[in-house]
Amino acid sequence: MLKKELGLFTFGDLLEFFPYRHIDKTKVNLIADLQPQTEFIQLAGVLVSVEVIGQGRGKRLVAHLRDRSGNIELTWFQSIPWVQRSLHTGETYLVYGRVSFFQGKPQIVHPEFEVLAPDKKEARPDGPRLNDSVGQAVGQVKNFLEPVYPSTEKLKSKWLGGRQIGKLTQALMAQVQEKDVRENLPGAILTQLKLPGRFEAFNKIHFPGSQAAFDEAVQRFKFEELFVAQLRMQMLRSNRHRYSKGFIFEKVGDRFNTFYKEGLPFELTNAQKRVIREIRADTGKGKQMNRLLQGDVGSGKTIVAVLTMLLAIDNGYQACLMAPTEILAQQHFKTISGLLDKIDVPVKLLTGSTKGAARKKILEELAQDELPVLVGTHAVIEDAVQFKNLGIIIIDEQHRFG
Repeated sequence: MLKKELGLFTFGDLLEFFPYRHIDKTKVNLIADLQPQTEFIQLAGVLVSVEVIGQGRGKRLVAHLRDRSGNIELTWFQSIPWVQRSLHTGETYLVYGRVSFFQGKPQIVHPEFEVLAPDKKEARPDGPRLNDSVGQAVGQVKNFLEPVYPSTEKLKSKWLGGRQIGKLTQALMAQVQEKDVRENLPGAILTQLKLPGRFEAFNKIHFPGSQAAFDEAVQRFKFEELFVAQLRMQMLRSNRHRYSKGFIFEKVGDRFNTFYKEGLPFELTNAQKRVIREIRADTGKGKQMNRLLQGDVGSGKTIVAVLTMLLAIDNGYQACLMAPTEILAQQHFKTISGLLDKIDVPVKLLTGSTKGAARKKILEELAQDELPVLVGTHAVIEDAVQFKNLGIIIIDEQHRFG
């Protein structure tokens, strides 16, 4: 059932199946402490009465719990026969649940409960147990926040709800030792960032002693996830630079030179010239180029992009620029087509709004290498869009693509 419903195949899977919240059962309150703003609470007291009230759909089980400070009503609308058999007047119970107020009096509907003192001797509402119930409970409360795990209706029907999964995890954690959990972060990083070790983090994320301990564990696993993702990306990048093959732009051709001499709307800055030289060097090595061009708004990144496109076109390749929104794609199309119109280089725009004959014509021109430059949104990476000989891809505001 755990395999089918939650994908839990091994003890390792169970260890990494984290709770989505915790219940604070580390302290016992008095009934008199209840306020309208109280949400969940744990109480200890003597059960002084149990009775079934009403009939049919209005049937409910009502019990009253008393501690030294007052009384509270406990109510069940479901599983009444089972609950009724489990409750005995005169017993001391530890009770947990969501508090509500009915006609100004506190009550808990469908509370969790467990017997504190099974021995029925001296089980009198006015006896010592009533006065000592909170003291007895303190000795039995958990010293950690109780985890609540995701479950499914099928699992719950087989008594494998969130609490039962918690008991399985608790039994597992009792057997797991530090040597069983391999650390995957360097010790220097753990020390520098004050992160708990992996074994300690597993303990704290499942059974934390406090909210602060849980937060420490979450921070550790968040960093671990980010660290591993970054490491994987760097390995891919390293392998790509080492082994990948890229197109070679062997020459600086007529379109590049003509635009550089006659089409530039302004004199290039030294930084722009340097970047273009670096791009020319990269595209002449036969390795895939993966370059980030960063600059303030208005610093001239688009001109560098246009010159890079012309470098590709002069070597027989097509170029594509992708933007995250239709408005930005339209702005780029207007700017780039206005610049390249001077040297008779066709530019087309492809977005989700491009329909019918216009879209069909663009797809045909791309496939037949009749369209050298395409500007667009996510639409340019749809399966139907096939370039004949794509040589350079420029992505604007990559972080906005998600």
